[in-house]
Amino acid sequence: MAVHFFSEDIHFELQDKLRRKRWLKELANASGFRIKELNYVFCSDEYLYQMNLEYLKHDTYTDIITFDNSEKTGELEGDIFISVDRVRENAKSLHIEEATELTRVLAHGLLHLMGHKDKTKDEASLMRTKEEEAIELYRLN
Repeated sequence: MAVHFFSEDIHFELQDKLRRKRWLKELANASGFRIKELNYVFCSDEYLYQMNLEYLKHDTYTDIITFDNSEKTGELEGDIFISVDRVRENAKSLHIEEATELTRVLAHGLLHLMGHKDKTKDEASLMRTKEEEAIELYRLN
């Protein structure tokens, strides 16, 4: 089980890496999944925007893009790209701490790998509930 954190085109140092790794593994295990290889890549708005255009053909800024590389049922492998700029902007507009928003986005990517969607209103509502549960689990760790 390996969880890695990288930064691309920006300098970003994630705080509490070991605690976050344990939490992500616990989050996956609680839903019956095992993390095989998970790479979180922190980047700028522009970097993620270009990825959104190139790979998903979406002409929008976003806070996260998740690529599922899983090959076996129950084993999670993926690359999750997170715009630090978007996380900071979202935290500011939501009047919450950046660390809380970052925790939400970290969980969001993992939830996508575990099969949760957020395209419809019902899916998005369930995703928000799962994110809040994940944030609470992180606080308890």
